[in-house]
Amino acid sequence: MKLLAFIFATVCLPASLLAERGVVDTTASPFAKVQTVGLDEVHWTDGFWADRFELCRTQMVPSMARLMQGTNYSQFYFNFEILAGLAEGKSRGASFNDGDFYKFLEGASATLAVTNDAALQKSLDDIIAVIAQAQETNSYLDTWVQLHQRSGDTNAAPFSNPENFEMYNFGQLMTAACVHYRATGKTNFLAVARKAADFLFDELKNPTPALANNLICPSHYMGIVELYRATGEPRYLELAKKFMAMRDLVKDGVDDNQDRLSLARQTEAEGHAVRANYLYAGAADLFLETGDTNLWRPLAQIWTNVVTTKMYLTGGCGALYDGASPDGSKDQKHITRVHQAYGRNFQLPNTTAYNETCANIGNVFWNWRMFLATGDAKFMDVVELALYNSVLSGGALDGTNFFYTNPLRVTDPMPLELRWSRTRVPFVSSFCCPPNLVRTIAESADYAYGKSADTIWVNLYGGSSLDTQLTNGENIKLLQETDYPWNGRVRIKIVACGQTEFSLKLRIPGWASGASVRVDDAPADFSPKPQSFFEIKRAWLPGEFVDLDLPMPPRLMEANPLVEEDLNQVAVQRGPVVYCLESPDLPAGVKISDVVIPADLKLTTRLDRSLLDGIVVLEGKACARPEEDWSGKLYREFQPEELKPIKIKFIPYSVWQNRGPSEMSVWLPRNP
Repeated sequence: MKLLAFIFATVCLPASLLAERGVVDTTASPFAKVQTVGLDEVHWTDGFWADRFELCRTQMVPSMARLMQGTNYSQFYFNFEILAGLAEGKSRGASFNDGDFYKFLEGASATLAVTNDAALQKSLDDIIAVIAQAQETNSYLDTWVQLHQRSGDTNAAPFSNPENFEMYNFGQLMTAACVHYRATGKTNFLAVARKAADFLFDELKNPTPALANNLICPSHYMGIVELYRATGEPRYLELAKKFMAMRDLVKDGVDDNQDRLSLARQTEAEGHAVRANYLYAGAADLFLETGDTNLWRPLAQIWTNVVTTKMYLTGGCGALYDGASPDGSKDQKHITRVHQAYGRNFQLPNTTAYNETCANIGNVFWNWRMFLATGDAKFMDVVELALYNSVLSGGALDGTNFFYTNPLRVTDPMPLELRWSRTRVPFVSSFCCPPNLVRTIAESADYAYGKSADTIWVNLYGGSSLDTQLTNGENIKLLQETDYPWNGRVRIKIVACGQTEFSLKLRIPGWASGASVRVDDAPADFSPKPQSFFEIKRAWLPGEFVDLDLPMPPRLMEANPLVEEDLNQVAVQRGPVVYCLESPDLPAGVKISDVVIPADLKLTTRLDRSLLDGIVVLEGKACARPEEDWSGKLYREFQPEELKPIKIKFIPYSVWQNRGPSEMSVWLPRNP
């Protein structure tokens, strides 16, 4: 990294002033039922998520820093250095590379709240100083546009082409700057974001349809609301409202960008899944600040549409590589090509499932904000489902290789050639997913707890510590001990508390039938209900504890019969973890397509610490068809087959393809 010849002045605030600020900060949001806890108030201590955070800190952040500061694959930081006059060269890379670099900076910043790594903080200060120097005097900042202008490209003007993704870049800048501010107390990055927001406020005073066309891949909704929360500047909330209102200025809108209809008229998830989920998350953010029912009404309807007809068992979103929308419309002039589309209801293919990692992360963003607005456990169920499955599957266990898409079935040979690799790779031309995964893992502890006036909400289970203050002034310290998700037993210890009574609300997942709670070894007065929060309110004493037992038997899952690709098939889930069958675990000569699952399958659980960094495997007996030759045949007369018994072993879907190229399937045919 080249260092600046000058020192960029930073303003530092006492860490205590930022202690209660999380990635999403709802501490002052008037329509939030649950407040977020601070980045430095909750830490993973051991177990599953502590291991993932450590992988992120020691492998993902350093390796991505090297990639993004180099020029081997593309240019990220180097574009800023050129623009700042510190290097010679020209723009190279995708127009959205700035935004993806900001995502990485956000993830790196989030680790600082836990590690206080002085070397990392110094590196971030150096990078931020270069970014600040690259910002124009009018506060515009977009390296792709600025460098193309500098090279004489007369078509490169601000907001002249929606595919330049300027608003996406601005939005990621704002979010990253807020996280950096909360993690470090420094305002150097925040100052860059504020200047950019002030530029947008002036630029959009009299918005036009042409300007409104630039509101695609809308990270700017989340970004500007978070900047309002971080600074208290009312103009930024007004700008957030303007962003939303500008959507209705778009002429001849398309479902690809969710602007064919106004948001208030939408009832189903349509179009590009990343853009959709970012829009829904941003609209939920705006609702948390304004209480605008015209935002909440469509969000509630769209959410129901997604979870009941368009979401994969893994929490993945965006089923189709390429769709057409509105699907089957009589008004054919409105039918448009849609990239990574949500598709129609119940259209959930497995082999050609797109499920871009960013869309799955967007699903987490959206449901997290819906939970903060309501305190409803069903939204946290989706957060947990996506995190453990379709989000973590986006990265390899080495922390340096990534999936862009996340299919639920891979065979050899594949029925057709597809655009993205079925082997995780260090770089893809659209490098949006890897830094998104970095920031999500770095910030994962932020989802574990919430709080309200006299309540601590326990949302996710994992070895962790919490040190926070309720709004009534009481300081609460908790310690959570568990081997979740491999084991459903959880103990929460009261380490410190005041004398005023407060509530612990424990999330009981929707799958957790038969859950039980004990307080200091005494059974609770009533039984927990699945997909709810179990409340224990009392005057607590340090040293007291709560034991939660969430039974985790392996379950055979089936899909709605309208999901044609899953008809007469079953999948396996245990707790929040969806499992798959992978070819390295099959007997020699047996392919994934040969396996048949008996309807009365009995599975045993076994913790294998030597396999895939330590996982619980599910083992049992199934059947296999004899190997057959279908070459050159599309149909044939049905031929009864003699099935032979085989031993099978299921592994978590998130860790498939960590042992080299393989076949894999989540859904498998059942034998009645």
